[in-house]
Amino acid sequence: MLRDSFGRVATDLRVSLTDKCNLRCSYCMPPEGLDWLPNSQLLTADEIVRLVTIGVERLGIREVRYTGGEPLLRRELPDIVARTTALTPRPQVSLTTNGIGLARLAAPLAAAGLGRVNVSLDTLDRDTFKKLAHRDRFTDVIAGMAAAHDAGLRPVKVNAVLMRDVNQHEAVPLLRYCLQQGYELRFIEQMPLDAQHGWSRDTMVTADEILDLLSAAFTLTPDESEDRGSAPAERFLVDGGPGRVGVIGSVTRPFCGACDRVRLTADGQIRNCLFATEESDLKSAMRAGATDDDLAQRWLAAVARKRPGHGIDDPSFLQPARPMSAIGG
Repeated sequence: MLRDSFGRVATDLRVSLTDKCNLRCSYCMPPEGLDWLPNSQLLTADEIVRLVTIGVERLGIREVRYTGGEPLLRRELPDIVARTTALTPRPQVSLTTNGIGLARLAAPLAAAGLGRVNVSLDTLDRDTFKKLAHRDRFTDVIAGMAAAHDAGLRPVKVNAVLMRDVNQHEAVPLLRYCLQQGYELRFIEQMPLDAQHGWSRDTMVTADEILDLLSAAFTLTPDESEDRGSAPAERFLVDGGPGRVGVIGSVTRPFCGACDRVRLTADGQIRNCLFATEESDLKSAMRAGATDDDLAQRWLAAVARKRPGHGIDDPSFLQPARPMSAIGG
């Protein structure tokens, strides 16, 4: 098992399929984009499936989430999902996406065995969307969410980041919309993972502030129907249920002590945390002829070095050099 020195066991694998994205969200990257990794440095579909297979069959991985960048940009995605869901024991397989292209791919992904999707949507206003993402693709995202719901990828989970003086006022409308559509909304505190290194606590809307905004319009009660466990979101019933909303306070309410996640970047590096400053290279060893046993041992050694927490509140905290788009959510 992928056990660290603090007794935490990693069973949830986040796999970035590409660092490329077709949006330019301001909390992630600059309007002009970034220098993407050359294709030769990206893991191939076969390499991805090989490493995921090692994780599932040898190391106790039970959940696999494909991320990016934007994972829908990988044309092999349905095949990768199908090969993942064919593993024994079969892992839960999900996808985090910006939703562009999901209207076309939701049905093939569901047929491949995908369980559910998380779609990023920070606003219900088309002009605000263009301002935030520097692309006019709001209607594509809305269509993608509906297609995922219709394809049975339920519940569609919606990820929203609130920013002060930008979309903070949309907390209540976003929740109303998701409740009406049958989606499950997650508000996420803005994290210091932007390529510009411009993150500031002053512009971050905290978990407490989000709950205050929502409580002005809804009655929120903690959802005690299931143990939170290692889940990042604190979940609340809205007006007694059955609708729910989640709040992920990665900065002000860290959940590092129960973390069960490990990450594989698009270029084959193991990362123990979004905010890690160290990586362990599996790709080079794999391409040099390492056996599955060798790769498993390297992976075990990497996770054993996991730190107790992200350390954002520590004066010595340094934002990782890689932005979110290169790490994978």
